Amino acid sequence: MTVPVHWIDAFTRTPFGGNPAVVCLLPAPGRAPAMQALAAEFGVSETVFVAPDGSGGYRIRWWTPAVEIDLCGHGTLAAACALAAEGRAGPGRLRLASRSGPLAVEIRGDGTFVLDFPARPPSKVAAEDAVAAVLGRRPVETVAARDLVAVYDDPAWVRGLDVDPRSVAGLGRPLCVTAPGGGADFVSRYFAPGEGIDEDPVTGSAHCTLAPYWGARLGKARLVARQVSPRGGELEVSLSGDRVAIAGAARPILRGSLAPEVERVLLGG
Repeated sequence: MTVPVHWIDAFTRTPFGGNPAVVCLLPAPGRAPAMQALAAEFGVSETVFVAPDGSGGYRIRWWTPAVEIDLCGHGTLAAACALAAEGRAGPGRLRLASRSGPLAVEIRGDGTFVLDFPARPPSKVAAEDAVAAVLGRRPVETVAARDLVAVYDDPAWVRGLDVDPRSVAGLGRPLCVTAPGGGADFVSRYFAPGEGIDEDPVTGSAHCTLAPYWGARLGKARLVARQVSPRGGELEVSLSGDRVAIAGAARPILRGSLAPEVERVLLGG
């Protein structure tokens, strides 16, 4: 038995850009403690485990170095790229079961992957003072769904922001900082130290909230987004009812397999 492992940079066409994810293609569901241990070992923002679901699709799970999370965009894109590289998925629609319900990825022949994710529209929250204490500048407004989103009016300030992860952790949830413009419809950065990620380079799932927010504010159903972390990444997002389509590219970096003793711990063989 061999478990293929792929290291893939997602939401980029350039090596060493975007957001790296490690994808493990399992023959059967893995053991949660071993999956968490492997995620800590790899140390990237998400390690992804994919196994057949018995109905022609796959079940997907995502782990940071510290916790399992309920939805991950770049990890899902990387998983589709890995399945395509192994010949297990071709151009067309890939079905995935997850903790956030059914997901899908359209695999295009031009190297683009389009995620079909649930929209998570935000509501206004009164967190401007708390965010100002952490970032040193009061946002125009704060909204939240899963994540807390701080909205500013200066994309250059968002790009140059220097954040203390310990202060962000005190907010009690991940923090997304965003502004209009910056060479796109909007820019963002994302910090989740409470989940073991000081800064996530490109966060597809955050755009389940950013797309409805900026779509309503800008009056657009299709938007171009840039995550302006030091690695950076580009996404195209489209709104359709209660779903968000998130499109991006991926760049394979490394391909190998788990050692047999690690496979036995992971799969219980």
